[in-house]
Amino acid sequence: MTASLTCNDLFFAWPDGDVLFDGLSFAAGPARSGLVGRNGTGKSTLLRLIAGRLTPQRGSIRVSGELGYLPQDLTLDTSLRVDAALGIAAVRQAIAAIESGDASERNFAVIGDDWDVEERAEALLGKLGLGAIELDRSVGELSGGETILLGLATELLRRPDVLLLDEPTNNLDLRARRQLYDAVDTFRGALLVVSHDRELLDRVDQIGELRKGDLTWYGGNLTAYEEAVAIEQEAAERMMRSAESDVRRQKRELIEARTKIDRRQAGGRRAFESGSIPKMAAGALKRSSQVSAGKHLGMHSERLEAAQDALAEAEEKVHDDDHIRVDLPATAIPNGRVALRLRQLELRTGLSANLEIRGPERIALTGPNGAGKSTLLHAIADQSLPLVPYRLLPQRLDLLQDELSIADNLAELAPGTDNNDRRARLARFLFRGRAADQPVRTLSGGERFRATLAALLLAEPPPQLLMLDEPTNNLDLASIAQLRDALASYEGALLIASHDLPFLREIGITRWLAIDDNELTEIGPR
Repeated sequence: MTASLTCNDLFFAWPDGDVLFDGLSFAAGPARSGLVGRNGTGKSTLLRLIAGRLTPQRGSIRVSGELGYLPQDLTLDTSLRVDAALGIAAVRQAIAAIESGDASERNFAVIGDDWDVEERAEALLGKLGLGAIELDRSVGELSGGETILLGLATELLRRPDVLLLDEPTNNLDLRARRQLYDAVDTFRGALLVVSHDRELLDRVDQIGELRKGDLTWYGGNLTAYEEAVAIEQEAAERMMRSAESDVRRQKRELIEARTKIDRRQAGGRRAFESGSIPKMAAGALKRSSQVSAGKHLGMHSERLEAAQDALAEAEEKVHDDDHIRVDLPATAIPNGRVALRLRQLELRTGLSANLEIRGPERIALTGPNGAGKSTLLHAIADQSLPLVPYRLLPQRLDLLQDELSIADNLAELAPGTDNNDRRARLARFLFRGRAADQPVRTLSGGERFRATLAALLLAEPPPQLLMLDEPTNNLDLASIAQLRDALASYEGALLIASHDLPFLREIGITRWLAIDDNELTEIGPR
């Protein structure tokens, strides 16, 4: 059976009436497919519908063969053993019982054809870089990245024909990401992966863009998709400019037509009043003029309406993924000035850190999960160790007060600015007009990140050292681009802990550091 999944005429709405999909239909065959789109467009929800975790109000979903699903919010019972998490504990016990002499029919029924399941499980764990993990070990002893890879191993062990992955590289270190990339490369069924990981999406065969409830497919990987979308957007923007020009022309012609008719009718009234036209003839001319004027104005009105419809259609084709454009000269730090100097900073992890950051350096902090990257950033911030004004953007976006609006949060952080100035600054971070009055608790994940970033960069005093902890986790591609735009305008020093190598390369990292085995060392460019 050829691996495939088909969704037909899906309708799904949340309990509050918010419609997410209305008539969504698509098919995906035995290929690696990436699914992209802005946060909130329904990518994870679509995977949950396919996996049967949610039920559509209308439509059908058909999956050929075995289905595997690795959710974004994977949680495993920490009290389980690894073999239980893999779903093979009962088979292992039955095999052990038979080898001990208990050749009961029940044990054979439990095993079925899975006599080699332990060998397959160990081989798969080894392939995913988990070869050192024993099947009798507790899940609670595993790191977060190991837990995600174990979840992937659980799905792959079932030999799925269709595999759904939802942001699988979130919180994975570089080593674990490479193991997952290899697993994706060798999967031969129908794969549908939601991700913002550029390296992962550059390994797929096609990209599906989810936007406003519709799914559009593009052949090729993420790079090919972005090139195709750029060409489409150039054409769409030309069409929109042409449609705007046509609307202006039709409005002008309608005004001119009305002006000519008004002048003609005014001339007719003056002629009648002067007595140069008999009353009966004047009445006939007036009726004829009104009919002609009505037809003429109707023609121009129809042309204007058609031009406005064409403009609306053109505007629909132009993406609204706005880019942040902001000047931050107050964050500048003189070249060579010391922003941070650490001498034998002792961390609870056992690391003794020595580090000096000068001028507008851009430093990447890498290393495996659990090495102490976040611990180091928080120690620097908590102990107020920087020698210049600084800010830390943590992984948990809990810096803003949920009940306050975005504008009021900024007022708390920059009390010396007036309301108009704050709103003008927030507009550059795409919070325009009433958007700045939204309570923080109502924001989406991407909006919350952008609001937090705006508040940090616009705070007083302006930060000359900005520390970011895994900033691209849980951001969609458009939000990552917005972060990249903001950092392009930042003139201070950067210290960023991240596993996202493409992002780090794009923002112009000047130094690369790594924490491993409780040592902080300088490494070459990655």
